[in-house]
Amino acid sequence: MQVLRTPDDRFAELPDFPFRPRYVDVEGDDSRLRVHYLDEGPDGGEVVLLLHGEPSWCFLYRHMIPVLVDAGLRCVAPDLVSFGRSDKPGDRADYTYARHVEWMREALFDRLDLSSITLVCQDWGGLIGLRLVAEHPDRFARVVVANAGLPTGTSKLTDAFLAWQQFSQESADFPVGGIVAGGCRTALSADVIAAYDAPFPDETYKAGARAFPLLVPTRPDDPAAPANRRAWEELSRFDKPFLTAFSDGDPITRGGDRQFRQQIPGASGRPHTIIEGGGHFLQEDKGPEFAAVVAQFVENPGR
Repeated sequence: MQVLRTPDDRFAELPDFPFRPRYVDVEGDDSRLRVHYLDEGPDGGEVVLLLHGEPSWCFLYRHMIPVLVDAGLRCVAPDLVSFGRSDKPGDRADYTYARHVEWMREALFDRLDLSSITLVCQDWGGLIGLRLVAEHPDRFARVVVANAGLPTGTSKLTDAFLAWQQFSQESADFPVGGIVAGGCRTALSADVIAAYDAPFPDETYKAGARAFPLLVPTRPDDPAAPANRRAWEELSRFDKPFLTAFSDGDPITRGGDRQFRQQIPGASGRPHTIIEGGGHFLQEDKGPEFAAVVAQFVENPGR
């Protein structure tokens, strides 16, 4: 496995990002992969696990972490393998859905030994995080899902997602910062766009970012579909607090919150909400507001 590592100087002077980088190693075939994460807040605080998606990194949560820390919570925000400061396998064949689940499981459980976790997940953070919840429910205390899904290949995904999937494979250029900006309802400044571009010095670093859209199960015979169907079977018995907090302006996941509310017992009677004014990357558009929803849910899950 050829592994690329983004030079540290690419992350110098990021806007509104005073957090110290931390690292753990996970197995990557014949090599080790370094996984970057943030760990902010009191050691004894309840753990809030913030999982980003495609093609962002933990920089996405920079406006939420201070709000959560002020509420007495410990925030752990990893970069998925191939994103942010985490290592990046250089061959698209190195990427599978199952591998990403295992890499995060090893990092979060075997290395960091997190437990009593409040999962906050968006986009691919949901595809990976919800698999971890289904496979290790004892590690989780509650779940907050925003603009995410857990597809099994049996239902047609939105036209917006299919258009994105096609763009990711056919576009000669893959402008990560511009892609994130296009998924926001608010205009991003040039330095913020540059921060999303920072992990990718050139196209060779984007193998994972290009691969991710094709890893989403769109057919019943997709390699990841059976595992996701099993995950739904487990989630249909998950009775711990489960909250949806989708935004009102995301064409990719619009309406996906209904399936969670209808099929997961822990979602019954919870204070589900719609974050107004948020696009796909609602952490950028409405980060403090989203964080306040999470903090309130940890304090009082309702029902």
